Amino acid sequence: MARVRLSVEERREELLRAAVRQIEQRGVAALRVADVAAELEVSNALVLYHFATKEKLVAAAFRYAAEADLAHLKSLLGRRGSALRRLRAALRWYSPTGQAKGWKLWIEGWAAALREPVLRDVAQDLDRRWKAALAEVIAEGAAAGEFTCTDAEGAAWRLTALLDGFAVQTITYAGALPRRTMQAWVEDALTHELHLPPTERPDSTGPSGD
Repeated sequence: MARVRLSVEERREELLRAAVRQIEQRGVAALRVADVAAELEVSNALVLYHFATKEKLVAAAFRYAAEADLAHLKSLLGRRGSALRRLRAALRWYSPTGQAKGWKLWIEGWAAALREPVLRDVAQDLDRRWKAALAEVIAEGAAAGEFTCTDAEGAAWRLTALLDGFAVQTITYAGALPRRTMQAWVEDALTHELHLPPTERPDSTGPSGD
């Protein structure tokens, strides 16, 4: 059966999706261009035609997956409702026990970025944009008088650093930290950063504690 002829953009997206799957299965270090080609039953030359090197393929695949996560984050932060409610929804989704799918890829990307400048530049750009999106909604809530925070950027850094650390621990060592404990610690950090009164803390048995 003849393969369907794809446009350049469709072919690139097909290759990127395959590369993301292969990275999640094999890791960046073990990944070969041949693995991506074999999954799609195309030649190595076709993959290299679109991305030139394995390093550029990995960086593009990482950006492709991370951009999708970033778009979803912005959709959560852009919903109606209070800034605090939107921020909590974003942190629940972003946490390792939430629905974000990209944690294994992020951890692989961080490790590979130590040695690959192209990937490091991509990861750093995406990381800055991620923190900026959180800082923006924190600043919005502070300006509206929902809570007190004089350093929105610093708060975004500290909250994401906490979740990033939890992700490394819980994904590397499955079951090392109970889900409810981690959620409570994240809420403690949020309460501290935003100077929330005890009455603003959600019930641990409610939606944010499921």
